[in-house]
Amino acid sequence: MATGSQQLPRGHAETERGVIRKSDAGRIRVALVYPNSYHVGMSNLGFQTVYRLFNDIDHVVCERAFLPEQDGGKIRRVLTVESQKPIEDFDMIAFSISYENDAPGVLTILEAAGLPLPAAQRGATFPLVLAGGVFCFLNPEPLAPFIDAFLLGEAEALVSGFFQIYDPLADKQKNLLAMARHVPGLYVPAFYRPRYHEDGTLAAVERLADVPVSVNRLIVPDLSRLPTASTILTPDTTFDDTYLIEVSRGCPHGCRFCSAGYVYRPPRFRPLGLLDRQVDDGCALTDRIGLVGAAVSDLPNIRELCNKDRGREIRFSFSSLRADALDGPLIAALKKSRVKTATIAPDAGSERMRRVVNKGITEDHVVAAAETLVAAGIPNLKVYFMIGLPTETDEDVAAIVQLVKRIKHRFLKTSRGKGHIGKITVSLSSFVPKPFTPFQWAPMDEVKTLKTKIKMVKTGLKKTANVRVHADVPRWAYLQGVIARGDRRVADILSLAHANQGNWPQTFKASPVNSHFYVHRERDPDERFPWDFIDHGLDKAYLLKEYRRALAGRTSAPCPADPSKCSICGVCKESSEG
Repeated sequence: MATGSQQLPRGHAETERGVIRKSDAGRIRVALVYPNSYHVGMSNLGFQTVYRLFNDIDHVVCERAFLPEQDGGKIRRVLTVESQKPIEDFDMIAFSISYENDAPGVLTILEAAGLPLPAAQRGATFPLVLAGGVFCFLNPEPLAPFIDAFLLGEAEALVSGFFQIYDPLADKQKNLLAMARHVPGLYVPAFYRPRYHEDGTLAAVERLADVPVSVNRLIVPDLSRLPTASTILTPDTTFDDTYLIEVSRGCPHGCRFCSAGYVYRPPRFRPLGLLDRQVDDGCALTDRIGLVGAAVSDLPNIRELCNKDRGREIRFSFSSLRADALDGPLIAALKKSRVKTATIAPDAGSERMRRVVNKGITEDHVVAAAETLVAAGIPNLKVYFMIGLPTETDEDVAAIVQLVKRIKHRFLKTSRGKGHIGKITVSLSSFVPKPFTPFQWAPMDEVKTLKTKIKMVKTGLKKTANVRVHADVPRWAYLQGVIARGDRRVADILSLAHANQGNWPQTFKASPVNSHFYVHRERDPDERFPWDFIDHGLDKAYLLKEYRRALAGRTSAPCPADPSKCSICGVCKESSEG
């Protein structure tokens, strides 16, 4: 598979480097749509990867589109970047969805394209509407009535099989039925109908056609020959002309709130040789290389990769670093890259809460990391915490303040020796229970409670110099919780919000569907979840056991990332038994 940006379809501007035009004559035309802005979408490596994979297929041509800006309160027509054609003129509209809060943008785009929102009302003259991305293989049900088919899993394992079965000349329904039967990872919501108990919980899912009972999410078992890097470089992204390289998928540490640590199991790391070649590819385009992954600092040979002499100055950045992994060679790589701000994520303020979430790092790790970073000449620090975690008390929230003050004390002491005092930015995010994690049974704090906890932290650090506190908006976290944990009835809430032009308070007040039912209720141990039809290989009993261990404050060992050595969670059971 080709890598880099040299072999891909033409971009829309001179700033998008090294791409070539591909004719759409006689090919299946796909409009790949990110339901957010160009800036956000082009910062997403998964979106860029799908764009490349589609265009790597000879009989497919793919163009990009994004959520357009409003013009006088109206959404402009959705045009592709490459040819400025409206997306409704394509054979397919394929949404790439990463986050719950991007789901409402799907409805906005469909309406702007002149498509009926319900998939059941779109006949043969309308494009086939697909959706994929991590949002979809966590819980696609809130968008199910609007999408013809979901692709569940990693694009590299899905795209080729889809286009082998898809027949552009066939009737839409026959096509969908054939693909639901023969394309692994493909889910067609129209062939399934949920039934509910009187208390509102899911009773069963009826099949309306001869289709699989469950849908296997697909992953690529071995990434050693599969490079993933930026397709197009543009300064109009969060990363500003940085060549992104994915170093791994998944994470071995098993933080109980993190879906990436479970749905991407087992964690997979790319080998040094492949990454070394990708860094060289990126160096031909820019001096900025971004290493992306849920556990970048766990990558074997990361120090050799970053400290290699390449004949020019290269600036590396990292999507994530663990506080217990900052040794001399890694710090040297950060220093060499002239990094001005480093990020660590204690996630909780107290040792008790870090045991609950299975974080695996201590307060001493965090404080020592801060001291090490400042001593290396990295003046600014970002520290990430969550509020509203299961079993959290006011004392746990107060512990965030105390930990930040301890970091600040060590930070200040080391900074004075450098003659410069940097800033500490504290980022607070509200905990949202996610599917396929041990916390999928947990309730979410009420918005009022989250606001109170944020105020506690802000007040506690208000007089602490050089410390800034940024917090997310709890009402948006609430919306994220509704969509993350919702069933197919949440589609009615999305439709009403769309009709109300995004007025969510009015929507929740007027909706006959009780949104609190999805957010603030602890799920029963034996409750059927809307997302249970997706087979990630995870044993639900294992996740429940981990939830109970969390409530008891008991930790669990990291995933060994070797299918032959463990079968505890169920993902690697067949490999270990074989």
